[in-house]
Amino acid sequence: MGTKDRGPRPRADPDAQLLSDLRAAFRWLSDRTDDRYAAEPTGWWADASILRRLGPALAEPSRGSVISHVVGPESRGGLLGALVALELDVGLVELRKDPEPSTDSDRWLTARTPPDYQDRNLRLGLRRDLLPSGSRVLFVDDWIDTGGQAVAARKIVESAGATWCGASVIVDALTDARLRRHLAVNSIFRERDL
Repeated sequence: MGTKDRGPRPRADPDAQLLSDLRAAFRWLSDRTDDRYAAEPTGWWADASILRRLGPALAEPSRGSVISHVVGPESRGGLLGALVALELDVGLVELRKDPEPSTDSDRWLTARTPPDYQDRNLRLGLRRDLLPSGSRVLFVDDWIDTGGQAVAARKIVESAGATWCGASVIVDALTDARLRRHLAVNSIFRERDL
């Protein structure tokens, strides 16, 4: 049987390839004394092919929505948020951890997170003038575990008079389905799939 008789070759699924590449570049780290593994996703940023595909993949669930701003917490959310903002052709507003607004504190919107995966309550904030009332906001980060940063971000977005349009993350590790719905979380994959 010749190659002509085999028919067309199936095309590679780009989503499946991205998942495979993300898994290959990811590591769980721990020491024998650790009671918990730590995620090590920095291999994702070191691979230009993965980095190039992350913006479109994270933006995809929001393509039918009107988004005016992406909000990403420093540092990884800012990195990924910039990729998504470029893909959606909108601006990026960095959500600062423990901001020091100094003399212009009335121009900052802040909120405290519920306990995060390390049982910390962080103060998050952004400059008020960067997020106009009426904005439609997409939250972007690499990982969502307890949802604390996204919950605080949503409070800030709503206190600005803006509309929360959801969260887009690489890994969803949430265990609370109600919180996932409340935050409108879209992910590339779930933690159990790593």
